Amino acid sequence: MDALVHGEPLIQGQGISLALGNRAILDHVDIDVMPGEIVTLIGPNGAGKSSLVRVLLGLQKLSGGRIIRKSGLRVGYVPQRFPLTPNVPLDVKRLLALTLRPAPSDIDAALAETGIAHLKNAAVASLSGGELQRALLARALLRKPELLVLDEPVQAVDFIGETKLYELISQIRKTHGCGILMVSHDLHMVMAESDRVICLNGHICCEGGPETVRHDPEFAKLFGPQAARVIAAYSHHHDHDHESHDHTHHDHTHHDHKQ
Repeated sequence: MDALVHGEPLIQGQGISLALGNRAILDHVDIDVMPGEIVTLIGPNGAGKSSLVRVLLGLQKLSGGRIIRKSGLRVGYVPQRFPLTPNVPLDVKRLLALTLRPAPSDIDAALAETGIAHLKNAAVASLSGGELQRALLARALLRKPELLVLDEPVQAVDFIGETKLYELISQIRKTHGCGILMVSHDLHMVMAESDRVICLNGHICCEGGPETVRHDPEFAKLFGPQAARVIAAYSHHHDHDHESHDHTHHDHTHHDHKQ
């Protein structure tokens, strides 16, 4: 996988702080995402993960620090909650074209890539949780993103669907060479599919390759000592299941360009 990571960061946050009212949400957070890299944010509820994503995307004004984006950066974003108006008939192909004017062939290609070509004319209201996430992912891909931002992409998805969705995300990274910033609660999956993991709890508690983070005392403090053991067992099993995923066999601590 290291060969996929190249060039300058797509996006960088330096000393990001965010306060809402009297409450500090983020405190001097440094983060960046490289082309071709999967970076996952983990942390307890209320840790500021979605807030950090919104700040990086310019959807939330920061209180301090700065954000540097690659010039002309194209971003595809799958938010944690997608507002669907009940009783408004909306099919999948219209969902994909809501804010863009994609060619029909591009819509077909995006739906095929996310495995839901057969649902093109289906009502969005009838989709399962996993199907809706795939449709939103297809919509994000229509932007031909250099950076794909996924906020809790597997919520409301069953375990089998979850595994397949993470494999799809990993495949998208390989196919498109885009950087991916993901927020997730699924610790075992995160460790299997991420290059770099950032533990956030208002500030960065620990950061590095999955193995590095798993052994960090701060990780155990946040998630309990049993979390590291569960992940170790899962990662071992996952490596045997995915011998072809060569990125699971490296500890990606390539990230020493930070000052």
